[in-house]
This record gives sequence, structure tokens and C-alpha cells, in this order.
Amino acid sequence: MSRVQLALVIDLNVCVGCHACVTSCKEWNTGGAAGPLADVDPYGADPSGTFFNRVQTFEVGEFPFTETVHFPKSCLHCEDPPCVPVCPTGASYKRESDGIVLVDYDKCIGCKYCAWACPYGARELDESRKVMTKCTLCVDRIYDSTMAEADRKPACVKACPTSARIFGDIHDPHSDASRAIRENAGYALMPEWGTRPANHYLPRRTTRIRIHQDELVRADNPLRVEGHLPKPAEGASTLDDATTW
Repeated sequence: MSRVQLALVIDLNVCVGCHACVTSCKEWNTGGAAGPLADVDPYGADPSGTFFNRVQTFEVGEFPFTETVHFPKSCLHCEDPPCVPVCPTGASYKRESDGIVLVDYDKCIGCKYCAWACPYGARELDESRKVMTKCTLCVDRIYDSTMAEADRKPACVKACPTSARIFGDIHDPHSDASRAIRENAGYALMPEWGTRPANHYLPRRTTRIRIHQDELVRADNPLRVEGHLPKPAEGASTLDDATTW
């Protein structure tokens, strides 16, 4: 176990699924030490590409008591990472100094063994470079002494508008990350796999949903029913006058 274990703590109760973390991660890393990250046919009918961070959105519950859950997912920087021992070239490794799991691109042969070993689906093959890629916790950013202290955080943490992402040493009981886990019943993803993920999630807090019966009945626009749709005043300019369709 590393004495220091840097990780992310993600608060599912305040994540709104805006994808700011996804886009900021892509922007920083495609131009940083981990990039460039491939984009395949980005403006075509079937776009794809390499991302270190993705947000999965799904509904839970049964109508009318349903809720939308936004679930960000990236490499969890496991304390016992299964991706490391399966790598035949030693390209996958865990740093002793801070617990971050990284890939040495010079050694990686793109065999995908690490992707098969990872139970979280957190590794992706960069189709352009034919190497395995993953979240680095912006290791080229968090130790950059030329940046202001407040900016030495992963790009996703800086971009989150709701502060749903907390970065820090989870082994330090006084860190914001460690306190968030301890005080909000933070949990690791799929602990039964025995990988001891460093990243943790803060659970959604249950809020009672109050729905009245009349809210379940669709009401037509009364203006449309009466045949009196909103119209501009006679002689007033309209959008058609100012726009070329």
C-alpha cells in the first residue's frame, strides 16, 4: 500500500451530468503529456474516440417515481490494480510515491490484456497510436510548479460547476477527500472484486418525491385549444424579417 494515495471522490448527489469533466479532461490531456487522444470520424455518422472520463446517465425507479442518475466513471487507481500484473511488458504500473496507476507508452504494445483484467472497463485503446490509455489524474498538471497552487488539480475537478469532484489523498484523514468519504458514507465501486479502488463515490441522498394526480395528466396548451396562438402585433417585425432560413 502506498503511503500516499491520490484519488477522486465523486458526489453523485450533486452531479448534474453536464459533461464538463469529460470535455475538460479531453481538452487538457489531448494536448498534454498523455496525448494526443484520437478522434475517429468526429463529425460523421458514427463518431468515436479516446476518452479518459465518461458520464453514464440512466433512470432508476418506476413511473411516476423515477429519478435520473449521472454516473461519472474513469480509472479508479486501485490500490491492488489487476491491470498491472497482467501486462507482459511492464507498461502498466502503480507509482509508489502517490498511488497513481499509469501506462508507459514506450513499453505498451496494445495487447489489451489490461483492459480485459480491469473489471470497471476503465481502459481504452487509442486507435491512432495503438496504445492503451486511461485517466492519469492529470499527473502532468498536479505537480506543475509553474501553475498557481489552486490550479494544481485534475482538469475535471477544476471544471465541475457543482463541485461534485473532490481530489486528494484518501490516506490522509485530514484531507477534503478523506473527510468527504468518512462523513458522507462514501463507498468504493464493486468492492467484491478485491481491487480496493482508490476513487470513491458519495451516495445520492434520498429525497421524497411528491407528485399530485393532476401532474400525471397531460394538459394541452389552452391557447392552442382556443385557436388563439400568439402572434406579433400588426406591422411589427418578426424573426422571418431578420433571418435568412
